[in-house]
Amino acid sequence: MFGKFQQSHLRIELEATESVLFEALTNRELLKKWLPIQYFASGIPTRLVPGVSFTTGVGLLSVFHQVDLVNENCLRLLLAGAIDGYHEWYWGEGWVQSKLEGISLFPLSLGVTLSLLSLREFLKVEVTI
Repeated sequence: MFGKFQQSHLRIELEATESVLFEALTNRELLKKWLPIQYFASGIPTRLVPGVSFTTGVGLLSVFHQVDLVNENCLRLLLAGAIDGYHEWYWGEGWVQSKLEGISLFPLSLGVTLSLLSLREFLKVEVTI
């Protein structure tokens, strides 16, 4: 893989319960709503569970994801393609944290920041998950 090793660790506060965050981060239809600029390849099951694989992308860039771990407060995805590495999500009452490490040509911190802001705005509107 070409690129450089990058790390992004961001945590934000938002108005959402743990169960709402779990749904927003593991439900296929909700992921599509708060990540509107990404495309999701067909075949993704309704719920992300360990072992599930899927591809997302923006424009010509695609990233293969394999769900490594899911529990009530954590989601870990192994990544390959435009990003070779992993992405972990942690959450609790009123906060969510993203940790992304990998090799890529593209600015990973910018992508994580935009994703977290998109999630926060989505939850302001979709509080009734």
